[in-house]
Amino acid sequence: MTVEDRLRARRDTGRGLLMPYVTGGVAPGWTRYLEAFTAAGADAIEVGLPFSDPTLDGVTIQRASEAALARGASTRRVLADLAEVAGLGVPLVASTYYNLVLHDGPEAFCAALRRAGVGGLIVPDLPVHEADELTGVAAAAGIDLALLASPATPDPRLAEIARRSRGFVYAVSLMGTTGERAGLAASAGELTARIRSVSDRPVLLGFGISTPDQAREARRHADGVVVGAAVMRRVLDGAGPDDLLAFLAALRRALDQE
Repeated sequence: MTVEDRLRARRDTGRGLLMPYVTGGVAPGWTRYLEAFTAAGADAIEVGLPFSDPTLDGVTIQRASEAALARGASTRRVLADLAEVAGLGVPLVASTYYNLVLHDGPEAFCAALRRAGVGGLIVPDLPVHEADELTGVAAAAGIDLALLASPATPDPRLAEIARRSRGFVYAVSLMGTTGERAGLAASAGELTARIRSVSDRPVLLGFGISTPDQAREARRHADGVVVGAAVMRRVLDGAGPDDLLAFLAALRRALDQE
């Protein structure tokens, strides 16, 4: 079952979708966080492959990438760790920057993802008009390449993103970097409505989803949420898997209330 098949099936039951994020290699035994995410009711898990120049990420995830790289994390090592927990039963979606995809070439990169049990990919600095090669290679490897749309995306380009994306469409709630915020951006509702008008693909809303109330509000607009900085702040502050399980379980309950 592909990432999209899984998310569609769960969405179609009326379930709000939850995709938490963790930076691969951020701490010893970091894959235990994946197990906690699964126990908390995650519908998919985003795993960041650490990169030294994460231009779309705010301070928290930058710090997480720095911590992972300082521990010796690399794409190869993170994927080796993921291969050891391939029986989680929850789709894994890798996220990274295009430099890492190009390092070994798209074919080798996507094949390595597949061997590690990863079914999806997010490349935030890859614009849709330059995505032809990776789109084809990923599809051939059985990897769902999810594309991003922002509030500034023009309608024709938005329709192209929605058509070519696989797995889901990643709706970026605001113009800015990742990070926790006090409230859901006003632009989030308009963006998700625009995406829904051109596609039936699942829409996940990210950037700034930090609390159960924000998750509940986001669910009114989108099919689900991506939660990254709020998770990683807790990890950097020393939170263990059980702490993250409790936090995500609260988000899960909020999503289930809609």
